[in-house]
Amino acid sequence: MQEGIARPSQAQLKSWKKLTLEKYRRQERTFLAEGEKVVGELLRSNWPVKGILLFEGMAGGNYPEIIAGLPGGVPVYGLTKREWETLSQDRSPEGVMAIVAGPEAPPDVGEAAGSRLVEALEKVSGPLLLLYQVSNPNNLGALFRTAHWFGFSTVILSRNSCEAANPKVVRASMGSIFHLNVIEDVDFEEFIADVSGRFAIVGSDVRHGVAPHPCGRRTALLLGSESHGLPEALLALTNETWKIPGAGGGESLSLPQAGAIMMYECARGGFEQQTN
Repeated sequence: MQEGIARPSQAQLKSWKKLTLEKYRRQERTFLAEGEKVVGELLRSNWPVKGILLFEGMAGGNYPEIIAGLPGGVPVYGLTKREWETLSQDRSPEGVMAIVAGPEAPPDVGEAAGSRLVEALEKVSGPLLLLYQVSNPNNLGALFRTAHWFGFSTVILSRNSCEAANPKVVRASMGSIFHLNVIEDVDFEEFIADVSGRFAIVGSDVRHGVAPHPCGRRTALLLGSESHGLPEALLALTNETWKIPGAGGGESLSLPQAGAIMMYECARGGFEQQTN
């Protein structure tokens, strides 16, 4: 065993194994983040780290750099192949994983809680990304990554969306989740009605709407799931609806593709100001 790397107890291994299940991730407000890039982004963020797990049998890797960059007091544990396989979600694991303290639980749903959320968003810099019932974890992670790139610092997830701490979401985001303020389990009909006076609500639709274009920073871009899009009840609450024009064939774009185009256009006004 290398100096500074401890062996975990059976109780610790059992508690970490539970984090592969959503029920326990939500209950403990803790989750696992796997991969060198993901862990590297975590350590460059302000998110608390409870520990680092290393696969003892993995040759190579930037483990010395990762360990050297850890905040003081963060423990490092070495796991055997069998122990690692009970936790890893990757077919080709990179041999590094973090135990992450998740954000505090959202306030109870209700009028007062909704009001507090809207008030908190007054301090948000930049556009909002609103995601309605996005249940595919790879799509959600890709949208997080794109949101981080284009300066959408806050992402609001509706009820019945995929959990943000799902391992596939964290991995697909390539660590961008650690640079975002993600708020989950929000009642969108109530929330959008409350926030519409403070942000311009832009919805997306494959059937009708204007072409995406630059927007002000007080904009909330609303996207639905790839399978079902946005319901009419939510589209009725928007200030404007966007449809991406196409010149070729194909039934539609994937949600991450469409989201990237719309986020780019939404934020483009800020890019142009920076270059002038």
